[in-house]
Amino acid sequence: MKLGIVGAGLIVHTLLEFVEQLPIELTAICATPKEIDKLNDLKARYGFSCVYTDYEEMLQNDEIDTIYIGVNNHLHYTFALKALEKGKNVIQEKPFTSNVEQAKKLIDLAKDKHLFMFEAISTIHNPNFVEIQKLIPELGEIKIVTLNYTQYSSRYDAFRKGEILPAFDYKKSGGALMDLNIYNIHFIVRLFGSPNHVSYIANMEKGIDTSGILTLDYDDFKAVLIAAKDCKAPFTNAIQGNKGSVSTSSPLFTLTHFEYELNGQGSVHVDKTDGAHRMKHEFEDFLKIFNENDYDACYELLDHSLRVMNVITKARKCIDLRFPDDENL
Repeated sequence: MKLGIVGAGLIVHTLLEFVEQLPIELTAICATPKEIDKLNDLKARYGFSCVYTDYEEMLQNDEIDTIYIGVNNHLHYTFALKALEKGKNVIQEKPFTSNVEQAKKLIDLAKDKHLFMFEAISTIHNPNFVEIQKLIPELGEIKIVTLNYTQYSSRYDAFRKGEILPAFDYKKSGGALMDLNIYNIHFIVRLFGSPNHVSYIANMEKGIDTSGILTLDYDDFKAVLIAAKDCKAPFTNAIQGNKGSVSTSSPLFTLTHFEYELNGQGSVHVDKTDGAHRMKHEFEDFLKIFNENDYDACYELLDHSLRVMNVITKARKCIDLRFPDDENL
């Protein structure tokens, strides 16, 4: 895989912490002209072949076969669309898009052009998540799922003073649902599929959800998913069945460990990650699919991303949270 990276923010730096451990060639990196010094520093540190300050120009580079998109949420759709139109495979940071209609368009285009497209969501590729999937049948009939990802954002104080950064900007597809609860949604939808009913209530400030409670009805069981950027509490996540439970005090974006306990038996601690970087497992999966030309596996993951975006779009409609890209919804 010959990778072109667009973006130079925190998530890109996080990617570069481990990507050299994998058979990926860092071909190019692109960001805005004002970030040229940062780009040149990254080129020197990580060995990129070239840097760009024009995305269209980078897409002309025939050496690049895959584009990694690590820009603000509201740009995901446009940047992915341009990459696919130029015949590039795409690895798209979460959230996949701003709404479900955009997701459908990108997925249809990727399939039409026979290209790979992935959502870079660490949770569902984590070995601990895979182990939880295996344990679900042992829990008996699932009754209650509670997922809570709350952390006080370092940007929240500035937000309250009037400095609107992307994570709190509805014009840039921000908010607690898109930033934090998306990990909870990926977790439960990957385990149990689409819910039968979606309901969302939120604390709203300046037109954005700074925290909120998402409830999902699966008929046979109920789920409560909480995310907050305006307050914090210990991470608590549990799947409760009539024969046992799985729980973790880890946020689901890292999922560093979990415990499971069957009725009448002691709690068992599990960690299958071997201390690997939280994003490494997803890129290992992407590489395997890419190298084996396994389009079925790719499309199955895209179907999952589409289900997640459907839940998110329904949730936003509950609180009338509209983004600029929602004009046609």
